Amino acid sequence: MSTQTEMNLDRLSTLIGAVAQSDGDNNTAIPALKLRRCSSTTEPMPCIYGLGLAVIVQGGKRIMLDDEIFDYGPGQSLITTVDMPVVAYVTHASGAEPFLGMWLQLDARVIAQVAAEMEFATPLHVSAARGISLVSLDTGLQAALTRLIELLTEPSLIPHLAPLIQQEIVVRLLSGGHGPSLRRLVALGSPSQQVAKVVTWLKQHYTENVPIDELAAKAHMSPSTFRQHFRAVVGMSPLQYLKNLRLLDARQLMLNEHLDAGSAATRVGYESASQFSREYSRLFGNPPNRDIKQMRDATQPN
Repeated sequence: MSTQTEMNLDRLSTLIGAVAQSDGDNNTAIPALKLRRCSSTTEPMPCIYGLGLAVIVQGGKRIMLDDEIFDYGPGQSLITTVDMPVVAYVTHASGAEPFLGMWLQLDARVIAQVAAEMEFATPLHVSAARGISLVSLDTGLQAALTRLIELLTEPSLIPHLAPLIQQEIVVRLLSGGHGPSLRRLVALGSPSQQVAKVVTWLKQHYTENVPIDELAAKAHMSPSTFRQHFRAVVGMSPLQYLKNLRLLDARQLMLNEHLDAGSAATRVGYESASQFSREYSRLFGNPPNRDIKQMRDATQPN
């Protein structure tokens, strides 16, 4: 890592640390931007990463997608182009040097508009590819991200300048190492785009029992081709993806609405309480009631 890159990261660390003074996700006056701080390592947590850019400026993190592992740290950026059920946890953090990072939600419509106006040196191979990419930050992207966070100190200018800087960030992402992933997402009729459309539909209808043939028809593919492309992009089968959506939502219902396990299972589309409990334990490591109790105990003040 060059001296200039280290200086740029130090600047980003200072800016993020000044805003994110409490552990966890810190919302900002820029709706698409969240800043994260962790003063200690965390336990593996199943969650969903949507379309967005994650950057680490201090500390380290591990992302697990089925049997794939992505370890990344300062100066690296990760993009997910479809909603990804992953297991994520902070691997390097301390009180003296907390984990510091940022998450910028991206807009597929803006990406499509910008990509349509750009000329690219290499043609795009539109075959289905994993909807997650990890690359080092280049100086131009670092500078744009720094200016976006610096803008938080000038609230009156945010409505006018934030959209312009966010558009610049998209341009730099498209022209850099993340470009192929984003271009596949918005390439009309590409397997990645078709799978992304089905993923969006599944998020809205995950409580329903939808035959694989119907999902394949929505993607304009045969069932076998759809399964192949879906796994290539998302990293798991459509059935496993649907299970993860249901289980993650059931966990939130039990935590936030204090539903019992049986009611939560029914709400998210399970017909068998025992099957729900088995699959919940497999994903989260404990049966529903024990898992929820541990999560509530962990958030209680000492």
